[in-house]
Amino acid sequence: MASRLAVWLLWVLPWCCAQAGVVSDFNQAARCKDSLYKGTPPRGYLSGSYKKICQRYEDKPRYVTLYDPRRRIPVYSAYVFKKSDGEKKVDFPWMFEPQLASEKSSSNMEPFPQSSSMHMNFEETQAVLDDYSDVVQYERAQLNPDEHQADPLDKVSTYTLTNVVPHIREFNTGPWSQHLDLLRKRLNNFCRGTAYVVSGVTTSGHTIRRNNQERVAVPEYVWSAYCCPDFDQNAPFFVRYKFPVFAAYGLNDRVNNHMVEMPLKNLEKFLKSHMEVDKNFQIFYNDCVGDS
Repeated sequence: MASRLAVWLLWVLPWCCAQAGVVSDFNQAARCKDSLYKGTPPRGYLSGSYKKICQRYEDKPRYVTLYDPRRRIPVYSAYVFKKSDGEKKVDFPWMFEPQLASEKSSSNMEPFPQSSSMHMNFEETQAVLDDYSDVVQYERAQLNPDEHQADPLDKVSTYTLTNVVPHIREFNTGPWSQHLDLLRKRLNNFCRGTAYVVSGVTTSGHTIRRNNQERVAVPEYVWSAYCCPDFDQNAPFFVRYKFPVFAAYGLNDRVNNHMVEMPLKNLEKFLKSHMEVDKNFQIFYNDCVGDS
C-alpha cells in the first residue's frame, strides 16, 4: 500500500500549481466567476459538504461545478454557452479531479491513470471509471455538455466525471439529448450576447453500487436554466417569450421522462420541494433581470 501511494504521489506532484481548483468561493479563482451571470453562483444550498470546483484544463478555468463528494455526483455545473454546430468530441479519455483527493494535488483535471488500482487513492472523494463499467442501464451524461462548447479544449474539459451524472439510457438518448439540441439551436439563433447556463440534479436515494457499496447517486430529476439578457427582440413570439431566461426539468426514467419547459420561477419552486435548499434559493442573480 505504501509503495502504491508513493507511486501515486510521484505521478501527481509534478502537476501541482499555485491556484487550487477547489475553492471556498468561486470569486477566489481568477476568471472562474466568468462562467456565472454577474459572477454570482446559485444561492440557497444548505449542505456544507459540497465542494466548489473551478473546472480547470491546461491551467485555464473552463466552467464551475458544485460537487457532492458523498454522493459522488455534481449538484450543478454552470457554464457559458458557446455557439456550436453540435459536434461531440467523443475520442478523449475521461478525467478526474486530483484536488478533491488532496489540496496539494493538481488544480487541473487529468486523465485517469492506466492502472485501476491507483484509482483507490481518490475514489473516496469522487466517482471513478469502475463505477460505470458494469451498469448497462445508465449512461454518463455531462451537465456541461460538449455540444454546447465550440473550442476543442473547452469540449475536452467537459469529459471529467465531476461533470457527469448517471442517466437512464432512454432518458439520455431521448428527451435530454433532444433538449440539449433545442437549447443549442435557440441560443445559436436568438441570443445576441453571452448566454449563461446552469444544469443540475435532484437525488432520491437510488445509487449505483460496486463491491457491495453505494457509490454514485442516481438523479431523480435533471434540470437546466439559461440566462441571455441580450437577445433578438425581433424573434418570433413563440421564441421571444422564452428570453431572457427560461428553464426545464425532466424525470430521469424510462417512461414519463419528457423535458418540461417553464419560466425560471416555476423551476425554482419545483426544486425547493425536491432539494435541500432554503427559501432564498435562486439560480441566477436577480433572476437574470438586467440593471435597467
